[in-house]
Amino acid sequence: MTQHDDHLHATRRRFLTDAAALAGSLGLGLSLTLKPATATPATMQAALKKVVGEAPLQKGKVKLDVPPLVENGNVVPVTVTVDSPMTASDYVKAIHIFNEKNPQPNVIGAHLGPRAGRATISTRIRLADTQNLTAVAELSDGSFWTDSVQVIVTLAACVESL
Repeated sequence: MTQHDDHLHATRRRFLTDAAALAGSLGLGLSLTLKPATATPATMQAALKKVVGEAPLQKGKVKLDVPPLVENGNVVPVTVTVDSPMTASDYVKAIHIFNEKNPQPNVIGAHLGPRAGRATISTRIRLADTQNLTAVAELSDGSFWTDSVQVIVTLAACVESL
């Protein structure tokens, strides 16, 4: 590094510090505020409609396994199991999980086929607040089956900054 390079770096550093000081003194600094996610049950219904369309949702065949009381919303274990023989003519095409209050109402969509063996998915998700979770399974015959569970969250996750 030459003496000329040192002078350029010092000048560039000096310019950035002066610009930041000027912006701060004029009140142009970035303000960060935290607020909870703003999704609603209506948002979840709209996301459900995108997946299901006009098809009726039937209760049964789907078991949504999630703890009813969660201490930390950052790591919530979820398992969805669908009662299906998983044969070439009768299998689960997809499993979706929806929530009411997270920024993204469609948490996960897993596509399966008859060679999956079992119609089960397990994952960990984040939950913004106490809310209902809904699992939907699409079967190869075009039918949709569902299960819902309310989860109480004591320490919320999914807080976004603006």
